[in-house]
Amino acid sequence: MILGMSLATFVLVHVIISLIAIVAGLVVMFGMLGSKQMPGLTAIFLVFTILTSASGFLIPPLLSDKLLPSHMMGILSLVLLAIACFALYGMKLNGAWRWIYALTALVSLYLNVFVLVIQSFLKVPVLHALAPSVPPAEPPFAVVQGIVLVFFAVVIIGVLRRYRPA
Repeated sequence: MILGMSLATFVLVHVIISLIAIVAGLVVMFGMLGSKQMPGLTAIFLVFTILTSASGFLIPPLLSDKLLPSHMMGILSLVLLAIACFALYGMKLNGAWRWIYALTALVSLYLNVFVLVIQSFLKVPVLHALAPSVPPAEPPFAVVQGIVLVFFAVVIIGVLRRYRPA
């Protein structure tokens, strides 16, 4: 039992929270390319991404005595999100805080998508057949992660150049 839920139910809730965070984050990211402020959707993206990272620590085998790669990913994401929230809500995107917010928020979104790709290759039978090792390491997995990385790098650079909220 985790927070009063069976492990299966908790993982399902965690996955739903993650998908909401990713969808909201992608909409916010493309809005940022047009300098659109979306305060409600941005808050949903940030809160659900924080919940995703925090709830991930409660899933076994993440409840471990040693530091795992998933722990490091969660810690990095939470640090980035804390900076993003401070830049957005504390510093109101003034000066350098505009690009600091954009960079930290979008890198945290990338990390969430990175994990989605890993989990997809582990859990979706068709993808798992293409990369059966755990963790996935075969060329199809590397190609997909490479495409995701290049996509985010290009979009983040575009956002850093164009994001000028009123």
